[in-house]
Amino acid sequence: MFATAIPLICLGVIAWIVGSILWSMRGRSLDDKAGWPPYPLIDASEEEMERRHLECRDRLSHAPFGSRVARDLYRKLMTCKPGTGLIHEFHRDYCGQGLIRTGDTIALREIQDGGHSVGDPITVWHNEADFVAFFARQSDFSCSGWEPAEPVFFTDDRWARNNQRLTWEIIREFVKD
Repeated sequence: MFATAIPLICLGVIAWIVGSILWSMRGRSLDDKAGWPPYPLIDASEEEMERRHLECRDRLSHAPFGSRVARDLYRKLMTCKPGTGLIHEFHRDYCGQGLIRTGDTIALREIQDGGHSVGDPITVWHNEADFVAFFARQSDFSCSGWEPAEPVFFTDDRWARNNQRLTWEIIREFVKD
């Protein structure tokens, strides 16, 4: 009798454990998503969206990165394996702009799919002096795409402006690692 009961009890315990695991992994149904998304949704007009866009632009720093940061960035990039570099977003689709080492040069490129796909070079630097001279004068504002006087980064595309662009904070984190 115990020879039959013990395996059945063990089977029941295993079934309960597997059921608990599957229950915890289940997706939330539409009824469970009452609190989703965790922020208030708004139905903003075009004018309101433009106001918010300009507000974000006005918060960007105009302080130049400086020669030291630019030099440290170049030297850190040159330690990266060719085809890699400063890619600060790793997710599906558009990931912003990144700096990729391509042999003895550094290229600014549009990054897709966390670096698995990169666009054609926007610009390329062939030596440290040119790279440092260029990035020393950049700021969060100029890298965001808002500054018409900086054609490498400038864009008329509202969606692309300040969308996953290089910033002082991103560069600082990359250099210190």
